[in-house]
Amino acid sequence: MPRGRAGMLGLVAAMAAAGCAPSGGDPTGVPPAGVTFDGVETRLLDDDLVNFRVEMTGARTRDDVAAYARCAAAQYALIRGFGFARHVRTNVQEQGGVWVGDAVYTISPALPRGLQTLDAEVVAAACAEQGIPTV
Repeated sequence: MPRGRAGMLGLVAAMAAAGCAPSGGDPTGVPPAGVTFDGVETRLLDDDLVNFRVEMTGARTRDDVAAYARCAAAQYALIRGFGFARHVRTNVQEQGGVWVGDAVYTISPALPRGLQTLDAEVVAAACAEQGIPTV
């Protein structure tokens, strides 16, 4: 069990980074060789509800696509001046090696209720370290 503020911050950062990492394949969360991130489209559905459509080639699993959408959501929340996001849903399809993710997140200035919440700053930093682009 970590002691003190520094130990707790390290634990929180490690947990957040793990939350942004794809499960399966490379445990570091680093995108595989040959993956291309083909873009993010954002659509504001309501004041705090945002749809992200991401496209990529060379993904290993659906988790890679979900991580790309999560990274986009984290950066978008920061751009809009919010510190947090909450995952609502993600649908993933693959056809001919092209993966498309359709994700919905709420964004908010305070930590929202629910289990699938993101600290936007921490997640966006982890995504940058992992080489996953954001908005």
